[in-house]
Amino acid sequence: MDAGRARRQLQAWLEAGVVGLNLCPFARPLLGSPSLRLVVCEADDSAAGQRVMASCLLAEFDLLLRSDEDEVATTLLAFSGGLAAFDDYLDFLDHANALLVAAGLEGIVQLASFHPQYQFAGEPSQAASHFSNRAPLPVIHLLREDMLERALATWPDPERIPEANVARLNSIGRVALAAQLAAWQAL
Repeated sequence: MDAGRARRQLQAWLEAGVVGLNLCPFARPLLGSPSLRLVVCEADDSAAGQRVMASCLLAEFDLLLRSDEDEVATTLLAFSGGLAAFDDYLDFLDHANALLVAAGLEGIVQLASFHPQYQFAGEPSQAASHFSNRAPLPVIHLLREDMLERALATWPDPERIPEANVARLNSIGRVALAAQLAAWQAL
């Protein structure tokens, strides 16, 4: 998939899913802001592709650290040619977290994960709750921890956000959510 198509899918998911469904109440102010980076890493699942994906991630770590928050607040790093299998994605996510620790970024940068087949452990496979972390393509979200802490401090009952998301997604229903995900993937 070319980078332009991947960006269109990502943008549609952000607008209609993340912000439109209010899955992340902190995302709306960043939508359309130049400080929100949407990056597409084009690599396959080969050993060379894995190195390219790791290189993309390390470059984004570096840019986030070198930039002021108003220049780069947060980054969504999408993978357009690899990690289609959820297990492969989880393996890479483990590697990404190890790279974060090795780079000394624990407590500075946090990774959030999104995948078309995302499934929470212990949840029934048909649960609508999985759609809170489903995106049209594999994504790792790089968040500045200090920015996240400030946002959470201003939000009443931030621990209720996941509960509210599950209730909202259940009210929409798995079939409608799956259709919306497929529509984003078709862009």
